Amino acid sequence: MQEQNVYQNLVTNLRSALGVLELDKTSQLYRDAISICDYIEDPIFRIAVFGPFNYGKSTLLNAILGNRTLPIDLIPTTGAAIHVRYGNELHTRITFKDGTKISESGTEVLKQYAILDDQRRMRGDVTSVHVYCPHSFLQRNVELLDLPGTNDREAQDDLVRDQLLTADLVIQVLDARKLMTLYERENLRDWLLDRGIKTVVFVANFLNLLEPEDQKQVYNRLLFVAESFRSELPNNISNLYRVDALPALRARLKGDASAAQTTGLAMFESALQSIVAVKHENQDIRLPRVQAIATQIQQALQTKAQTVSSELEMAANKRHQKFEIKQKAQKLIQKGFSKSVSDFMSWLYLPKLLYAYQSNIVSALQQGTFNHWEGGGFKQAIAEHEQSIMKWVHQACEFFDCPQPGELSIPFPSQPQVILPEPPGPSTPSKSSTDVPPIALTSSVGWILGGPVGAVVAGGASYLLNKLNQDSEPQKPISSNAYLEEVQEAYNRAAKDYLTRFSNQAFSTLDDYQKLAEKITNLQITEEPSKQTTQHYQLQLLQTLQDNLTHELDLVSTKFSL
Repeated sequence: MQEQNVYQNLVTNLRSALGVLELDKTSQLYRDAISICDYIEDPIFRIAVFGPFNYGKSTLLNAILGNRTLPIDLIPTTGAAIHVRYGNELHTRITFKDGTKISESGTEVLKQYAILDDQRRMRGDVTSVHVYCPHSFLQRNVELLDLPGTNDREAQDDLVRDQLLTADLVIQVLDARKLMTLYERENLRDWLLDRGIKTVVFVANFLNLLEPEDQKQVYNRLLFVAESFRSELPNNISNLYRVDALPALRARLKGDASAAQTTGLAMFESALQSIVAVKHENQDIRLPRVQAIATQIQQALQTKAQTVSSELEMAANKRHQKFEIKQKAQKLIQKGFSKSVSDFMSWLYLPKLLYAYQSNIVSALQQGTFNHWEGGGFKQAIAEHEQSIMKWVHQACEFFDCPQPGELSIPFPSQPQVILPEPPGPSTPSKSSTDVPPIALTSSVGWILGGPVGAVVAGGASYLLNKLNQDSEPQKPISSNAYLEEVQEAYNRAAKDYLTRFSNQAFSTLDDYQKLAEKITNLQITEEPSKQTTQHYQLQLLQTLQDNLTHELDLVSTKFSL
């Protein structure tokens, strides 16, 4: 109970870490961590018997129990992890994956649910198998764990590997006829040593089947193997024992204590009782494997924290890059907008407008086609400038996610009005005026004026000339060139007035739009601050769990070093 209190916070943090790591539940680390948590929370002292098929593991356990409690046969038999605990009477309980249970007296039911099938496979629907036996050794809060043989199928090996992590003491059964095979040495390293499982006792079986001379030689070699493995056992407790399992079982079944003594079983049982007694003195033997698994969990937390930290750093870099891109884009937009506005202003400069369009307007007015002229190339040129300016504003709105400020629409003044001079009155013609044909004057005026107004003016001139021809007294000829110049000047003034009004209105409208648009193109850009995302909380939790695990491991280590 005291150990449970010491480990409780560590178990809580380990389970929390598993939830944060989101490991695959079939992964070895996840299974090991769950096993170690269950192991720490269970106060029972578990002794697991471990070895390849047909090495006599179940027979050894039956010999210890003094009965054929567990199924044994000449072929590989055990197909489940069978937990043997104390009970007032011999009975078996099978738990299935769907939660249902079977509880029957005796152990006959094991032959149905705890042995391998014809294809030497374990049942897939069984979760746990418990046998309750009225044995005094088990009454000391001890559990014996009979495991399937290794070196047969991967599923059995995985089961054995997981269960070994929860054993306070591992009995590795060796076949004296084969000594320590390469496979057994690899399992010893990978399944036990590397996982902090060092409370291991080796039991050599079948030594009685060898000749006496061979027995000595083999046993000496087994001693070398055992000594090379530094088991963490109580003082004066050996890690190698000879037990002839089948003769020991037969002797126990017959009640022949002297025969059982010669099999080495009594010495081995005495060692087990001593180990259990030391355990009850609170000398912890679980710490190394707890540290091993907790260290792996810490490393996994650190790896994930580094991954999350890298992702957050990448996100920060992206935000900064986005900020720099916005800055560059703003400069380009500002430059493009300013150039478009400047180009339009240059185009609207009155002297340039007069030079480019005054004569065209005069011609259109004379021909009565001003509306057609205005709606053609003139408006098209203005529209192109408007689109060039608004293009940059639209890009700024889209890029900086701002509302559109409206369209730039340059207004046009009313149609120009031509104010013509009064035509000259009748006068006495001179001799030189007879050289000017009346039709020539009429034609010239009509060509200049054009349209309804021109027709009136031309008609008036024709009338005057005809009247002069009818008068009996000779008249002075009309000065047609001076009048035509005055008419031409009237058209020029009308065209200039139109372009002047247009330029002033356009500059005013453009200035208003420019002020409105510059609020967007000159928008203050700031780098987005780092937001507290799920990843930030996850990183903080990962770091906290690492610190907590380190703290709890230090506390547990200090507790058991005192």
